Amino acid sequence: MKSRLERILKKSNIAVIIPALNEEESIKLVVKEVPKNIVSEIVVVDNGSTDDTRAKAKESGATVVTEPKHGYGRACKAGVRHLEKTPPEIVVFLDADYSDYPADMSNLVQPIVDGNADLVLGSRLRNDLEKDAILSHAVAANRYFSRLINLMYDLNLTDLGPFRAIRWNALGRLNMKSDSYGWSCEMIVKTAKLKFKIMEVPVRYRRRIGRSKISGNIVSSLRASLHILYNIMRHRIY
Repeated sequence: MKSRLERILKKSNIAVIIPALNEEESIKLVVKEVPKNIVSEIVVVDNGSTDDTRAKAKESGATVVTEPKHGYGRACKAGVRHLEKTPPEIVVFLDADYSDYPADMSNLVQPIVDGNADLVLGSRLRNDLEKDAILSHAVAANRYFSRLINLMYDLNLTDLGPFRAIRWNALGRLNMKSDSYGWSCEMIVKTAKLKFKIMEVPVRYRRRIGRSKISGNIVSSLRASLHILYNIMRHRIY
């Protein structure tokens, strides 16, 4: 028998967007662990993969959308455009590398269902991390940018992690622009500027399958950090 919470979440029409670039080893595991009892659609956005990511995502039962031009923000926007055909009430963004725990999704969407939040961020740093799940420079960068946003918008964030849930109507008001790494912080900053409610909940985090496109090397990390800083300051000024 379904629990009361499960019935409520199922009625909330929750969709999941999973941007994916060369994640053939992990994508089926991720899709498999998404709680189907509360989710209406799982959208995997193939962001120009050169391996079997697309085929394996289809095999797993996900809807596959293609965005051939690389960029995390581009992939997310492609997933959102697909959902515009039959809009959900809540959208969850989830990484394709199996570092997040899809089972934690209920905790992310619960504050939105209860009317206590418009955007809920999964904080990896409020929970016990698996050893070496996040490299030290990535932890430091997340803490620095979280504190910067906190100072600007009177928030209490600890992490800018990608595992998050947002109310569809709120997302539509944000007019998201970033094509790359700045997508995640742009969402937070614009939500704060519009005075929407932002919450953080602890989520589990493990070592990803494969190599990180961002924190796996210093050059990519620096590039991502510059994108994030640019987006924070740009939306603060304008």
